[in-house]
Amino acid sequence: MSITGKKILVLGLSKSGIAAAKFAKSRHANVYLTESKSDVDLNKVNELQNSGIKVEYAHHSEEFINDTDIAVTSPGIPPHSEIIKTLRTKNIPVISELELAYRESDIPFIIITGTNGKTTTTSLTEHILLKKFKAKACGNIGCPPCSIANENLDYFVCEASSFQLEMSPSLKPFIAVWTNFTPDHIDWHQGLENYFNAKAKVFKKPQAAKYCVLNAKDPKLAEFANQVDGEVFMFGNQIGPNCCYEENGIIIFQKDGNKEDIIKISDCPLIGEHNYQNIMCAIICAKLTGVDNEKIRQAIMTFKAPEHRLEKISLSKGITFYNDSKATNPEASIVAIDSFNNQNVVLIAGGRDKNTDLTEFCQSVKRHITTVILIGEATDRFEQNLRINGFSNIIKEKTIESAVDKGIELKPDVVLLSPACASFDMFNSYEHRGEVFKKYVLSRV
Repeated sequence: MSITGKKILVLGLSKSGIAAAKFAKSRHANVYLTESKSDVDLNKVNELQNSGIKVEYAHHSEEFINDTDIAVTSPGIPPHSEIIKTLRTKNIPVISELELAYRESDIPFIIITGTNGKTTTTSLTEHILLKKFKAKACGNIGCPPCSIANENLDYFVCEASSFQLEMSPSLKPFIAVWTNFTPDHIDWHQGLENYFNAKAKVFKKPQAAKYCVLNAKDPKLAEFANQVDGEVFMFGNQIGPNCCYEENGIIIFQKDGNKEDIIKISDCPLIGEHNYQNIMCAIICAKLTGVDNEKIRQAIMTFKAPEHRLEKISLSKGITFYNDSKATNPEASIVAIDSFNNQNVVLIAGGRDKNTDLTEFCQSVKRHITTVILIGEATDRFEQNLRINGFSNIIKEKTIESAVDKGIELKPDVVLLSPACASFDMFNSYEHRGEVFKKYVLSRV
């Protein structure tokens, strides 16, 4: 159904809401945007109103809601919120901004979802596809699909959260990738099963992608592969006729049983098993769209990790520095820590404690880390847990700068910032923490 002449109600003055409103207006819809918060950016309000979009804030009025043909919601608004309940009571369809872009565009979607690894996989897939196509990374990575839906593109490479997929009832991608599955966003979805089913939609009829890419090393997804309705490609292990895996230090792509060597692990700029899986996902997407092997290899070798995600900063006097400030919980830090084997690694950790269980974190530290330098509010609890679990090579510092100084003084192979904590005790955000770390490291080396 074309939205031309229809009344479209956009919920929220968010980035995605503004993009949806502008895109709907470009398709000649009658656009209304409603925001419940009273503290809004009036410049944005004025810009939208000047373009012919009706805007209200501090409430949701009956005038805006009544006679709406389609409502477009933002990821931050849960499906059990009052405004969503009101719309459904009035039998008004509620869709995501992603769904709006899909319905009103002929550009095929490559959807990348999962609990972890989405951003790196999305960025790398875009980077490879640009060797042959006009492709843009979008979605949860920061660029709403509606903001680029009027561009001349061959592919959307879309990082899709469970929130967006939940509200996308007809989205049928060309390729759907599921990187992994661990419990998350349970409150928003009101249950783990609902969270899983939100992501599963684009792998099952009637929304199943043509090609469905799943993690063979994730038990839940390996089992789910038997229920998928599209053509299945597995990554991480050699399973079935279609897969991508590592053998003898080489990443191999296999389709219908035919094997092709793509790239040596030693030529990949990203490190760690999780990143090799991200690379495999991107390789499968590139092969299915028709990018040749040499272009894939060249693109992987020139790719840089997204900022603050196990980001290699510099090598000086034999020390390599990694910024993994995005690791705001122990589970994320474990992924980074487990990326290093048989090296002298100094870990800088700590910050605002999330008070989650640290047992697995401590076990990972024991296997891979030589020295832990603790900073921030969580120092005492982290030290206590490390000692209880048999790790005692611990240093406490007051600032991230003094932690870097101490790390350099120890002359390890690697200094890794992977805090396992939120940043708000000392910094404005994990980005701010990572920037301070990088700036100081570069000043020292």
